[in-house]
Amino acid sequence: MATNKDWTHWRRQTLAVRGGQRRSPFQETSEALYLTSGYAYEGPEEAEDRFKGEPGYTYTRYGNPTISVFEERMALLEGAPVGRATASGMAAVTSTLMCCLSAGDHVVAARALFGAIRYVIEDVLARFGVTSTIVDGTDLDAWRAAMRPETKIAFFETPSNPTLEIVDIAAVADIAHKAGVRVVVDNAFASPSLQRPMEFGADIVVHSSTKYIDGQGRAMGGIILCKEDFLKDHLQIFLRNTGPSMSPFNAWVHLKSLETLALRMREHCSNAAQVAEFLAGEKNVRRVLYPFSKNHPQVALARKQMSGGGGVITFEVAGGKKEAFKVAKALKLVDISNNLGDAKSLLTHPATTTHQRLSPEARLAAGVTDGMLRIAVGLEDPADICDDLSQALANI
Repeated sequence: MATNKDWTHWRRQTLAVRGGQRRSPFQETSEALYLTSGYAYEGPEEAEDRFKGEPGYTYTRYGNPTISVFEERMALLEGAPVGRATASGMAAVTSTLMCCLSAGDHVVAARALFGAIRYVIEDVLARFGVTSTIVDGTDLDAWRAAMRPETKIAFFETPSNPTLEIVDIAAVADIAHKAGVRVVVDNAFASPSLQRPMEFGADIVVHSSTKYIDGQGRAMGGIILCKEDFLKDHLQIFLRNTGPSMSPFNAWVHLKSLETLALRMREHCSNAAQVAEFLAGEKNVRRVLYPFSKNHPQVALARKQMSGGGGVITFEVAGGKKEAFKVAKALKLVDISNNLGDAKSLLTHPATTTHQRLSPEARLAAGVTDGMLRIAVGLEDPADICDDLSQALANI
């Protein structure tokens, strides 16, 4: 399979369409989908060489031509040396943490995290003797105070789920690196179209490619973007032997979606900005959180790190869970779903879905209230989305 390894002179949108491209002797224009679990060899000597590390494929759990193109294209878009795809975003997070941590190690993480990630950090890792400290991700002094000699990882999302807190990537990276700590950033809400954390000092970037990378709610996936030493010393052997591999079909779906990622993200940002402005004027809405809104407490930092505000808005209604449920049940266009990044607008109640496993105290500490609703604004006409929210909010 022919591949052009020198992509450095192409701009980002060209990389989204062409990056990592490989063609079989058939010279197909659309990337080939290799639905195979195994590979044949010319002889036992070739098989032996492959298992010793010679270039080539041995088993799709270890690598696959379609998956390889997706990994390379994502690495090019993120500005990362290498990438490895996984079956889901949580597989990417869990693999990143477990491949390099041992009993006695310590993790510092921002408190505003997806509920499943907090579970892995606080519960799963604890079973293996890895301790953690949860901090206010916006408080740089808290990051400094939490660092210990045994700290190995600093982990955060920016923007965070669902409160859309913005963490200063460069500042936290500076603090962590002075302590000899790797920085892991979950970039799923922004995507590489809006934010490239490695440009601000992150060592590792993870994505749930199920979200904006796929963009249409079709296929699960995740990816880890990292430096070559982390791949060689920790990640590669863990992935090969534990098996959280992405399917070739899902890799192909996400690969094709990358071609339109920048176009879709522009529309998501434009639509979300209009919906956020509408919600800010609604009498039954107590507050609206959107990274590029002038009322967001960290709008200046958001604009420094991101080229667009993203497609997710969080807003709070008076009356807690009861009134929030009334709004959700009255929606006629927007779907109730805990997913995001879809072409269709999706709304969820974080306190009873994505963050329901947290204690009430932990939810409040993370800023997740009973009256909070998160809407992932889709690609419908924004006026229709606003009309639907208007009639739903009238039920309060």
